[in-house]
Formats: sequence, structure tokens, C-alpha cells
Amino acid sequence: MKKFVKRDEEFICCECGRVVNTLNYTTRDHCPYCLYSKHVDINPGDRSNNCLGLLKPIGIEKYKDTYKIIYRCEKCGEIHKNIIAKDDDMDMIIKISTNKS
Repeated sequence: MKKFVKRDEEFICCECGRVVNTLNYTTRDHCPYCLYSKHVDINPGDRSNNCLGLLKPIGIEKYKDTYKIIYRCEKCGEIHKNIIAKDDDMDMIIKISTNKS
């Protein structure tokens, strides 16, 4: 099982430039507005990845009783998945779920 480091930090999104507040119930790992993330972790929350590329949301998949956003790193091409957050823009989730990439 992967090691998880809880890091619920405010940040400025590198894609849309908006301020992203903490979630206060788990770790914030992507922008709730544009859904982009940044390739900073090897294991969740460790901030050990030197890639630092933007993780582009390319799809949505069902996961237990929720959904995960599927990402492709625009720099190294690696695929990642993150659970959606309760404040994510549902219109963006729907838009991404219809992607055929």
C-alpha cells in the first residue's frame, strides 16, 4: 500500500491562476475550478517528484461510491488518478467524463 502524507495546503493553480483553499477533510490535490493538478508526488503528499509537470484531467472513472479524475502529465506522460473533491466544479467533471482522449 502506498504511503500517504496528509498535506491540505492552499495554493495557486498553475493552469487557471485561481487561489485554491484547503479542503479541511482530506488532502487537496487538484484545482476544484479547472481540475488540473501538478505532478509533485511520488506517493500521495510526499512532494518528492522532480517532474513538476501539469497533470491534465483526461477522464473520469467510477471508484467505490465516488469517482476519480484520470490525469496525464503534460511533461512526462505518466497517468495518475485522484478522487474528486466535494467542491469540484461538476460541470467540469461532466465535460471531462465525455472526453475521448
